[in-house]
Amino acid sequence: MSLIGLMGEGGKYHDITSSSTGGNHISINVDSLASSFKEMMSQNLSMSEKCCIFKIPHILQRHNEKAYVPNAFSIGPWYHHKPKLKPTEKVKLKYLHGLLSKAPCSEKMLKEFIKAIWEIEEDARACYAGPVDVKPDEFVKILVLDGCFIIELFRKDDNEILREDDDPIFTMSCMLQYLYHDLILLENQIPWFVLEKLFNMTRESGSKPLTQLALKFFHNIFSFTPPPIVQPFHEQKHILDLLRNWLVLSSGKAEDRTLGWQPIPSATNLVDAGIKFRKGEAKSILDIKFTGGVLEIPSLLIQETTEVIIRNLISYEQCCPKLSTRITSYAILLDNLINTARDMDILTDNGIIDNWLNPEDATQFFNKLYHDAYVKQYYYLDLCEKVNEYCHRRWPRWRAMFMRNYFGTPWAIASQIVAATFLILTVLQTLFTIIK
Repeated sequence: MSLIGLMGEGGKYHDITSSSTGGNHISINVDSLASSFKEMMSQNLSMSEKCCIFKIPHILQRHNEKAYVPNAFSIGPWYHHKPKLKPTEKVKLKYLHGLLSKAPCSEKMLKEFIKAIWEIEEDARACYAGPVDVKPDEFVKILVLDGCFIIELFRKDDNEILREDDDPIFTMSCMLQYLYHDLILLENQIPWFVLEKLFNMTRESGSKPLTQLALKFFHNIFSFTPPPIVQPFHEQKHILDLLRNWLVLSSGKAEDRTLGWQPIPSATNLVDAGIKFRKGEAKSILDIKFTGGVLEIPSLLIQETTEVIIRNLISYEQCCPKLSTRITSYAILLDNLINTARDMDILTDNGIIDNWLNPEDATQFFNKLYHDAYVKQYYYLDLCEKVNEYCHRRWPRWRAMFMRNYFGTPWAIASQIVAATFLILTVLQTLFTIIK
């Protein structure tokens, strides 16, 4: 191996040439490579404090990539160029036209939209933790169109009178299903302050706030008994963040600051240990309680969008350093409880899981839900410690075994009644004989 021309005039490094036994020569320019590194490092390598919309790492996507990409509607810049999503641009334009037609001068209103969003274009761009490879004017165009579309969608969902007879969304149920999926994707968001700006420019006096309209649109996404829409929400970053706040802020449980993690047995094993399950009546699905041998869990609706929303919320918590891992902790706890179809049956029979999917599909969904996610502070550590402590007690387990073996079925109960009756009659007959 030989090095040629390592140092040039003035002490600067230029070319390095190496030769191998095969006679091949490879030459590199040190100054050029150093300059390239310097140029790359001159870019802003730190994450902006405004970052709230993230590119999801592949390791989090690999178990179900379809749960992270839009089916029909692109929102924001990252999927705007996808050919398969272009047909729905006409739907968004129709909604924009409908919104503008309510103004005294639609052209003036459109210009006001563009001017307002142009003024916050840099702030909106800073919300994306990744390259936004569109020019400023194109970015403003995307934000105006997508923002007005979402606003008009929420208004039409709240008020049927606003819907035209040929409405392309509310007359086609599949379109609504696509939107329930596409609007909750982490990579398919626009900043909430963009929506708020456009909404306030078109808001009528006395109308409902944007947060209330948005939460009404998604009111059954977690449960048929959703949290009340009375909590003030002021700090949401986008639609997905609003839905997370809806769960977290509605929760009555304070965050557990203790570090660590502890698993609990499956639902079947907990029943064998004498623990009972009960449907909780708490406002948030996160409010799981354990008292006196009873595990109380609020009802969760399992439907097509359930995996999508939970996966994207987990990814959001994993990507955003400011967020606690409450949703991730919830997914871990459910994965502990549900390992087999029998576990799913126990929770379904007790009204805890409202399953609209195939039982096997629902079980598999929970088993892979939080893989590759990391939890520093486990939200349910205290609860799991109490459950495990109860499982180690002998008396509840023996009592559960006795009840299961002798009173587990109607026939077993009937046989015990017959046996008890026969025993009582035998005792009475013996006493009668002695007395006589």
